[in-house]
Amino acid sequence: MIVQPETVQDAMTFAAAAIVIMLISLPFPAERRRGMLAMAIVAVVGVGMLYLHAEYQGAMGSDALTAVGREVLLAIIAFAVIRVFMIFVLQTMLARLELPRILGECLLGLALIGYALFRLSAVGVNLAGVVTTSAVLSAALAFSAQETLGNLWAGISLQLENTVRLGDWIRIDSTVGQVVSIRWRSMAIATYTNETIVVPNSLLMKNKVEVIARRADERIPWRRSVTFEVDYDLPPARVCAVVSEALKRAEIPNALRTPPPECLCKAFMESGAQYSVVYQVIDPRLDWNTKSEVLAHVYSALARADMPIPFPRRVVELREDTRSDRQRRELIDKRAILDEIELFTSLTSEERDALARKLDAALYATDDIVCRQGEPADSLFILARGQVHIVGEAPPGVARPRFATLQAPAYFGEMGLLLGAPRGATVLASGDVLCYCLDKRGFDATLKARPELAVELSEVLAARQAANQATLQALDSAQRGKPHASAAAEMVRKIRDFFGLAGSGPNT
Repeated sequence: MIVQPETVQDAMTFAAAAIVIMLISLPFPAERRRGMLAMAIVAVVGVGMLYLHAEYQGAMGSDALTAVGREVLLAIIAFAVIRVFMIFVLQTMLARLELPRILGECLLGLALIGYALFRLSAVGVNLAGVVTTSAVLSAALAFSAQETLGNLWAGISLQLENTVRLGDWIRIDSTVGQVVSIRWRSMAIATYTNETIVVPNSLLMKNKVEVIARRADERIPWRRSVTFEVDYDLPPARVCAVVSEALKRAEIPNALRTPPPECLCKAFMESGAQYSVVYQVIDPRLDWNTKSEVLAHVYSALARADMPIPFPRRVVELREDTRSDRQRRELIDKRAILDEIELFTSLTSEERDALARKLDAALYATDDIVCRQGEPADSLFILARGQVHIVGEAPPGVARPRFATLQAPAYFGEMGLLLGAPRGATVLASGDVLCYCLDKRGFDATLKARPELAVELSEVLAARQAANQATLQALDSAQRGKPHASAAAEMVRKIRDFFGLAGSGPNT
């Protein structure tokens, strides 16, 4: 008798176990037990066919044919039962671990190999000979299919390590796409252009793969950027503020509002300063659409603020003409600001014209230090645009004490210009600031041509110094007026000494 009753009984026991496991898993969600019912039915049908095979095995007339039928039916039952156990353990009990699919496939393969060896031993096959023959055959196959095996092992490694997952957005070289399938030999990536690229797993193991919009197990927005250029005539801080504010107010569906898009100065190019708008994309599939919307908002913001995007500039003559016009405008601005500074009210119009040519322009951005307390000095700063804070020094991490805030037009650092005294405080720029700097060399010719200016300047200097001291020390007006005359005389002496002027009396 080829099919023993014990064999049928064992098959029925395993099939019953599969049914029990299927019933236990019913409270779990359907997606976690998908395929279990079908495999349990296959096991039951296989047992029924095995029972019928045992009942009518004599009618086949051939023991070999009967044995083959038995092993086929047992293999079907074994596959169904093992598959039910695998689904129950991996997809139901251990579902939270999100084990890669290939792990279940490997375990299923090993279980089937184990079952095959068991059945070969049960029917009396010499396993030692089979192992020796299969080893030689495996070596020959491995040598002839090295690349295929390399892809196979790479696929197993990628999935077991969970490096790349289904649904991930990745970049390989210049290709960006979403992972739509991970198989034993290859990975399929769907790109923006509705193309599916199949990449061999061995290539993924050898090259750098960038996983987009995921950090460890956390899904995060995709940080993107677009660049544009603006003319050099516009301060970078102002351009960044205008574009950032416009993007903050704009409604871009696929860009995060918190944090909002931000404009940053990136580089200085041939035709203008280059800026980069940094934003975060929610859905990578809409990357192109989002980029287009951001650029449209940037263009509109620049147009509203009259900030032109420059054309390529390569004609030297045009640049020279533009520079000459700008220099003339700057000279007019310098001359106008000198008329508003009380320190130079005693100068004639010609002397202010000469002095305007000696002023050097200096641009500062927010939190730039114009000058620092205690630094040696021989120059004066004229604040032509913006505002600065007069502050003191403080240890790192401690807020600086603020003494005063100056709005344009104003001046500071006069003690350095007229007396060569070190800076008495630190001056910090607030926003975009334009200063004109006048050093001792620029003022030397004017003062030596009219030495009597020392007396007039000393009066202004003494009055301002007394006012500063009153602010800092809270002196009243009576106390402040007493030292004024002597302070002015002392200022005259120091100014004459610093510039090397002849005479010692204040009226000389």
